[in-house]
Amino acid sequence: MRPLFHPSLVNGRYGDPTVYVETLFEKRSLLFDIGEIASLSPRRIRRIDQVFVSHAHIDHFVGFDHLLRLLVGHEKSVQLFGPSGFAERVFHKLQAYRWNLVESYPCDLVFAVSELGTANSISTTRFRLRTAFEAEPSVSRKTFAGVLCDEPTHRVSAAILEHGTPCLAFALQEAAHVNVWKNKLLERGLPVGPWLLSLKKAVVERRADDHLIRIDEAATSDRFVPLASLRDFLTVTAGQKIAYVTDVADTPDNRAAIVALVQNADILFIEATFAGEDAAIARERAHLTTTAAGEIAREANVRRVEPFHFSPRYAGEQERMLAEVMTAFGASRA
Repeated sequence: MRPLFHPSLVNGRYGDPTVYVETLFEKRSLLFDIGEIASLSPRRIRRIDQVFVSHAHIDHFVGFDHLLRLLVGHEKSVQLFGPSGFAERVFHKLQAYRWNLVESYPCDLVFAVSELGTANSISTTRFRLRTAFEAEPSVSRKTFAGVLCDEPTHRVSAAILEHGTPCLAFALQEAAHVNVWKNKLLERGLPVGPWLLSLKKAVVERRADDHLIRIDEAATSDRFVPLASLRDFLTVTAGQKIAYVTDVADTPDNRAAIVALVQNADILFIEATFAGEDAAIARERAHLTTTAAGEIAREANVRRVEPFHFSPRYAGEQERMLAEVMTAFGASRA
């Protein structure tokens, strides 16, 4: 089964931290951090409707202006997620520009900015182009275990980590894959058709067994069948899990929180800013080493690790940095 999400490092292993997640079959994309994004085409940028920002250091947030520039004049709503204080920082970015002519724009642009204050509390503030991006009153809601959003196609959860400032790590969990056994359909006398999309959608959305599925039949009237009676010709497998971790101190608390969040991820994007021999510098600057990144990936039992955010002090030494991560990741995995 092909995964729905296809992630890629926008700026390689040394550039600003940004992962662009393409969504198969849908005209939407996600970003983890929004550093420099000029290398992305305008078409790809305009597909972005969710941005997950770890923290507001310049290399993780400078691309917001580029995103804003390309979206003004288009009917668009974008969700942004970040740590405590994030909405105020977005507000100041928006208010750095003059919006006195917005009444002539035919389209509105809305940013819904959500802050994860604690693992169980989110507050959201909206900013609209048509009101010159004045902040609307914030709305708070309870959440559970850092779940930022829970949609039919995916769920994104976060952990609050320490980097001298609150910094979020993220885990994107794709919804389950649903496969239909067509031979069993034929045995049951059921047609193959568009109604199967509704069936798959009902399973992904975790509908109850008594939820009715409309079966389109050409020669007879449509039938409505409870979901429970259709489950025996479905195979449901877990969707892909993608995790993103950057700019964190190597502390026991941070390690425990990261491992819990990214456990069994299919792909883990994790910073490996300093070489293993420079652990003292990494501690001073609250970053991970190559060794720490590999150890965390191993402990979390991830399938594939993608290290990034290498310090420029190691320019030209990418193979060395990768080897250090992979050595720590591969140790004792046999």
